[in-house]
Amino acid sequence: MSQHRIPVVPRRTIPVEIVSFGYLHGQPPTAHLTVDLRHHLRDPHVSPELRYMTADDAPVRAAVLGTPGVAALVLAAEAAVAAFATGPSATGLTVARALAELLGDAGHKVTVRHRDMDKPVVQR
Repeated sequence: MSQHRIPVVPRRTIPVEIVSFGYLHGQPPTAHLTVDLRHHLRDPHVSPELRYMTADDAPVRAAVLGTPGVAALVLAAEAAVAAFATGPSATGLTVARALAELLGDAGHKVTVRHRDMDKPVVQR
């Protein structure tokens, strides 16, 4: 075996922290992987009826998770992830929660922290 090959390690569960945040509220937190959702997923902020709702509200989750490609994005991620969009992002929160559920179902111990959830909606 070449000394430069990465050895195969049996799959094990690892602790995972997922941080959602709004980019308009500061720099991204340190993460192994940061996913910029701003230009790829539906932003509930642009819809007046969803603007002041959060990821706790079913219409917001439906709007975000109904975006083509979001399932593939969530399924492809396996690391500490900072998921962000623009404001105190319902998009980022929803994707962070979906990823946490997926990793939790796979047996990983997952912590989710929404850095900017309590911050006001940013007018743009």
